Amino acid sequence: EVQLVESGGGLVQPGGSLRLSCAASGFTFSAYAMSWVRQAPGKGPEWVSGLNSGGYTSYADSVKGRFTISRDNAKNTLYLQMNSLKPADTAVYYCAKAFGRGLVSTNNRYEYHYWGQGTQVTVSS
Repeated sequence: EVQLVESGGGLVQPGGSLRLSCAASGFTFSAYAMSWVRQAPGKGPEWVSGLNSGGYTSYADSVKGRFTISRDNAKNTLYLQMNSLKPADTAVYYCAKAFGRGLVSTNNRYEYHYWGQGTQVTVSS
């Protein structure tokens, strides 16, 4: 019943921006920490950003200052605003649900409760 549906990915030139969305259902969205995790072709998962149920946010060093995570609990939606995009940001981006309220910032996919299907982000000229 728990579902996470990502959208908003696409092809963008270096320096451009995208906003990803994750529509959540099947659980009390506001009660759980959420994260964005990405996976480039041929590589393992890389944690990007997360926030706990109280709104505390954290970012990977590679995206700090460029990406902003947020949530709209009334709409059960998680967002990732991505600015100043680089080719190294090219990956499938996944919305991930934690097991509880505390922020999760691991690259280990098994430490997340649920993942969405992902949305492709390609940064290229």
